[in-house]
Amino acid sequence: MIWLSVVAFFVAAVCAGAIIRWLSGHAVFYDEDKPQRFHVGEVPRLGGAAVLMGVLASWLLGMWATRTGDPGSLRLGPWVWGWLAALLPAALGGIAEDVTQRLPVRWRLVLTLSSGALAIWLLGLDLPRVGVSAVDGLLRTLPWLGAAVVLLAVAGLPHAFNIIDGYNGLSGMVALIVALALAHVCLQVGDRALAALLVCLAGATAGFLVWNYPRGALFAGDSGAYIWGVVVALASLSLVQRHAEVSPWFPVLLLIYPVAETLFSIYRKLARGDSPGMADALHFHQLIYRRIVRGVFHEDEARRMLKRNNRTAPFLWAFTLLTVVPAVLFWRNTPVLMALCGVFTLIYVVSYLGIVRFKVPPWMRF
Repeated sequence: MIWLSVVAFFVAAVCAGAIIRWLSGHAVFYDEDKPQRFHVGEVPRLGGAAVLMGVLASWLLGMWATRTGDPGSLRLGPWVWGWLAALLPAALGGIAEDVTQRLPVRWRLVLTLSSGALAIWLLGLDLPRVGVSAVDGLLRTLPWLGAAVVLLAVAGLPHAFNIIDGYNGLSGMVALIVALALAHVCLQVGDRALAALLVCLAGATAGFLVWNYPRGALFAGDSGAYIWGVVVALASLSLVQRHAEVSPWFPVLLLIYPVAETLFSIYRKLARGDSPGMADALHFHQLIYRRIVRGVFHEDEARRMLKRNNRTAPFLWAFTLLTVVPAVLFWRNTPVLMALCGVFTLIYVVSYLGIVRFKVPPWMRF
């Protein structure tokens, strides 16, 4: 399993270096006035293509190893083709947007919905339970309801990762932490095949991060966010479906930061009368950049912005670990996980309002 992650790491790192070296001139870059722009100069946004190459190489190699004897007992059989088929519509759509920046939001949503539909059709994904008796009864009597949740999760999580993709190392490290946490629980229940897919994703993400943090030489783009979102969603749903001992609230707590950020962003924009698809600069990570991270004094504007950019992500890494650590500790215990989801939501809202109202303790600024 580890050797597959090493392959994924090196393939992604080499592909990322090649993109920076030879494809930078073919990328379309953000205009200077875009609200998501927190860098100076032109940086390619095709890091997701490198992650995809690392994932494809390691998964296919794992299938070949299984076919020729399976020395690692990974059992990566032909069913992995279904994962690849479900991943590609969202991934290729993200790459198209990163290259052209002309793919409308509705078409990107259609492509992620297509990934969800393929997951239901090819992988038989379903949500059998949520840990609440009344809802579980509905899922048993209305089978389409579980399929609808699967479709929503696979289509929505890629966009959630895209929303938190704003600073060097932010979404990539969150994806890496989440993938490893899921892989840990997979190993706890003896699902080595699912753990292998997640470890490969983590390896490919680490290969991308070599170039993304702290140098900011390559961005993940929509393609990176979509790959992380689809694979993590498929793995989370598969883990709950295959193993009754895993609480369905384990992946909810694990992913509650990007999910809460997305839902709060939709609410905030609708409350102002704006479209939920309209970009703004009021996300949690953007407020941390502006109001918590201290300014850096340097004559070079690009270096000054890069240093502040790099100081932002660690705040959100720590914020993510606040949910990942208890999720891994209590992955069987539904009541505890539900309570912790409520606690995190409260902390998120209070923290957001505190930053907006400039009520940040001095010790939090650095």
